[in-house]
Amino acid sequence: MDSKNKEKEKPTEEKKEEKVEASTMVDSAYVAAERLEAANKKTEELIVRQEELMAKQALAGKAEAGTEPEKPKESTDEEYAKKVMANEIQTEDT
Repeated sequence: MDSKNKEKEKPTEEKKEEKVEASTMVDSAYVAAERLEAANKKTEELIVRQEELMAKQALAGKAEAGTEPEKPKESTDEEYAKKVMANEIQTEDT
């Protein structure tokens, strides 16, 4: 009878080990899911803040009053010649 009891004990020990491994995998999955949920919540909060900032910027508008238009940079004769030779400027001949 002792040998039968030992045989019965072995499968239950293996089952316990499998249950422990499975429970640790499930627990780690729950932890990972909680981290993802927390990250998603934080991301949603950041998106809401970003949308609010974009709305404020759009409503604020941009007035061009009091600003001077940019003047084109005047190039020297040497710079102009280099650009023409590098074919960066279209001339009447080309």
